[in-house]
Parts: sequence; C-alpha cells; structure tokens
Amino acid sequence: MDTSRLIWNRVISWTGIFTNSICDRDPKFTLELWKNLYQLFGRKLSFSTAYHPQTDGLAERMLQTLKDMVRKICAYSLELKECDGFTHDWFNLSPALELEYETSFHASTNKTPSLLEKGWNHKIAQDFLGKALVEIQPMADSFEGMLEKTRKHAIISMEDSFAYAKDKLDKSHATPYFKVGDLVLVSTTRLNNIEGRKKLKDSFAGPFVIKALHGENTVEVELSEELSNKNPKFIVSLIKPYKYSDSEKVPRLYLLLNHLVFKIVPKFSIKESSEPRK
Repeated sequence: MDTSRLIWNRVISWTGIFTNSICDRDPKFTLELWKNLYQLFGRKLSFSTAYHPQTDGLAERMLQTLKDMVRKICAYSLELKECDGFTHDWFNLSPALELEYETSFHASTNKTPSLLEKGWNHKIAQDFLGKALVEIQPMADSFEGMLEKTRKHAIISMEDSFAYAKDKLDKSHATPYFKVGDLVLVSTTRLNNIEGRKKLKDSFAGPFVIKALHGENTVEVELSEELSNKNPKFIVSLIKPYKYSDSEKVPRLYLLLNHLVFKIVPKFSIKESSEPRK
C-alpha cells in the first residue's frame, strides 16, 4: 500500500495512469492489489524476465545512455572543483546535464524530449544572458563561464554516449530472419537439466523446429520430451540457424569414439629372476 500511495502521489499525479507498466517481478508490484487496481483502470501490467530484455528495449537503452552520461560528468567534475568559490561536484552539475538532455534533438525522433513530453522546449541560460554588457560582475562572469563549459561538456558527453550505445547495439543486434518451420539451435544457458558437466556441455542444443513467432525478437520452438518442462520461448539472441551437414563426411564425435580401436603396447617387459636381491 505504501508503494501504491508513493507512485500515486509522486508519479501518477504528473504523468496520469500508465497505459502499460513494465516491472521486473518485484514483490511490491506482483501483489494481487496491483493486478486488481490495474484491472479496475482497464490497464495492463506486464512482467519481464532476466532472459527477455527486449520487453522494454527502448527504456533499457535510454537508461544505459543516461548512466554513461552521468559517468562522464562525474569524471569531468573533478576539474571544476574550487573554481571561483563554486562547488562544481557531480551533484551540482547534474541539473545542467538533465536540462541539456531534455533540450537535445534525438536522431530517432528528430525532436527534443521536452517538446514530445510537454509541447515546448525549455529555455536555457544562454538565451537570456546578455553578450554586449559594458560591465559584468566578476562572480557573474565566472558563473556564466561555468554554465557554458558545463553545457558544452554535457553536449560532448551525450554525443559520446549516443555513439557508444549505437555502436554497441549495432554489434549485438541483428535483424532476425526466422520463420515458422525453420530448424534452429538454442542456447543451453537456460537448459540446466542436460546430462554431463556444465563446463563440458555444448553451447547450443538442437535442432528444434520453430512453431510460432512472438513479435520480432521472440520465437517459440518445439522442444524434445526431456526438455518439455522448460519454457519453449527464446529471444533471437539465444538461438541460431541450424546448418545441415553430411553425417557420413562429418560424423559426430561419439560416432568416431565408438569406432576407434586402442592398442596398448608396453614399453618394458618384466622377467622373473631367481637371484636374491642385494
């Protein structure tokens, strides 16, 4: 109930009722109270798993970008400490970073987050600071310089974070080309009931037939009987296409071992001797 009141007072009063909320199965959110509350409002409460980050991939990527931006600004704040009497630590610089993020144009939308959320762009200090003043109070001039340096570095930090996030996503994410009926191999990271030592088992098992597609990033396969108690849905990063091979030309390892003949030849021969040992 405390969590519900907190979200109602601090979040819903600003954003309104959520169309769809995604949580990570925290007990505070999985209670029947939350489910009934969302049913009364006609809304949906989705549950995510550790093996399905694509449930809200946009938010995950945004949070990763924000973390990179905060790391950059924390490292840079060491250069601004004890300058003209101001305390320029990361805590005092974070509002400037937030303002710069809200007023920056995103490549995916070609608009600023502030414009999409509120309908207008925030005004920044540079829009009001006079550039042709005859006399400027030294402390104000220093503060203006600090704001300008912080703003420029925030822009550089965001550009670096966006470029890093894009490069990382492009390397790890590939457009899936699977269809129903394809044979695929599935990763064994979730299949812990396979016989043998964990370090020696194959990285992928199969092949299995795809029987359904759930969106662009999830497939459902038809598992064997011994794996029937496992979840048959896998994200595309945990599967790969099965490539046919000629079993006669490329036999499996266990077939080779069955046909191997080992011949042991001793290096030394032992002879009996009647002479007493000295």
